[in-house]
Amino acid sequence: MTELPLTGITVLDFSQFLAGPVAALRLADLGARVIKIERPGTGDAGRQLAFAGRTVAGDSMSFHAMNRNKESLVADLKDPADLGRVRALVAEADVVVSNFRPGVMERLGLDYETVRRINPAIVYGSVSGYGDSGPFKDRPGQDLLAQSIAGLPWLNGSRDDPPVPVGLAVADHLASCHLAQGITALLVRRFRTGRGGHAQTSLLEALLDLEFELLTTRLNDPSIVVRRKGIRSAHAFLPAPYGIYPTSDGHLAIAMNPVPTIGRLLELPEIEAMTDPQSWWDRQEEIEELLSERLRTRTRDEWLAVLDAEDVWCAPVLTLDELVEHDGFRAIAMTQQVRRDGLELTTTRSPIRIDGERLTNPRPGPRLGEHDPLGPGQVEEIA
Repeated sequence: MTELPLTGITVLDFSQFLAGPVAALRLADLGARVIKIERPGTGDAGRQLAFAGRTVAGDSMSFHAMNRNKESLVADLKDPADLGRVRALVAEADVVVSNFRPGVMERLGLDYETVRRINPAIVYGSVSGYGDSGPFKDRPGQDLLAQSIAGLPWLNGSRDDPPVPVGLAVADHLASCHLAQGITALLVRRFRTGRGGHAQTSLLEALLDLEFELLTTRLNDPSIVVRRKGIRSAHAFLPAPYGIYPTSDGHLAIAMNPVPTIGRLLELPEIEAMTDPQSWWDRQEEIEELLSERLRTRTRDEWLAVLDAEDVWCAPVLTLDELVEHDGFRAIAMTQQVRRDGLELTTTRSPIRIDGERLTNPRPGPRLGEHDPLGPGQVEEIA
């Protein structure tokens, strides 16, 4: 690919940890030049927040995963001289990204209203934990905490389980997508009209958007309550056979399918006779238990062969080890290598393909202050 869509766009990334840095990463993958503005000494706190305790070349592996293909400049934003230099960069940049709690950028004089007086065409993207107002706004904007406030743990697990959170940073990740989308939309508007703008989202808004089906149903029918089902059910608001079932050597996921079809294929006449869709709700746990007993009698792949032949919506439940060794994982080619001074690290690539080409770049996360030509505490003009 000769030129990526955001080639020529310069982004100043003031964010740390996950949501903001990954939003900026998405812009970098599309061709933008992303410059991290980091604090002296420690830099982005994500440098030391080691996922699974793993570090490489002095930084956490997760830091490299979300800050590859960026530059790093060090500036003490509480120092007037450094702040002045950063504001000079702001005057020439296209995009600013931040994810501090409400009020922090205002105190530094780098909030949107101040920045747009410096650069009226700036596109400013900010992500917070819970928005800029309301009783949650000053709470720590962290993924597990946002999941908990949004009620997500009450949607996972079965009836007898305690609240079960999603075991990934789903709020941060979704918020990064929304922020990058908002920034890109404002860049399109700026190209049309010359006017910049401010794209905002939060972890809570990202999760509430994820829950759009549930919320729409509940807000229009107050009688709706979350009632988690038995241990096989995978959704509080879908009937049998939707769930995950044990086989003799693993687990199998079965999605929305007519229960009689499943009964016929598994040779379960009592289920095949359940032609009334209401019974798939009323007798859900009975159906799930019958399916479980039958599916335990053969291997996962044997049952997949039976169900796939009839185009039943199903899939193997893979472990992480099985996933990374699977032909399907290799076929989608979601990994890339980043390299620096003998360091070689395998990480994921952008999930977007442009004109049929995958977006990859071999640059790892930058060293703290690596791109400060004048030394720590100094920043250069944007070329």
